[in-house]
Amino acid sequence: MAERQPATPTHRVYTVIRRENQDDYWLNLGLAFPHKDGKGFNIVLQALPLDGKIVCREVTEEDQGEAVPQQRGRQEPSRGGQGGRRR
Repeated sequence: MAERQPATPTHRVYTVIRRENQDDYWLNLGLAFPHKDGKGFNIVLQALPLDGKIVCREVTEEDQGEAVPQQRGRQEPSRGGQGGRRR
């Protein structure tokens, strides 16, 4: 029987969109959940990057202010734009 993934993600998954004369735009694509043995991740994407590159960053206390889903399933669509971030 398959193991369930941990309820709390440890990393957020982004694609970085380079923009001329502006800061790069970090578009949130999904979340990464660690394997129970600590040797890998299950990555859940809401979208795919156009250039095929993704960036995984640890969830920080700053990110805790943003809603980190505690469980998978149907979620209400975001009303705050695309959920991106500038770094």
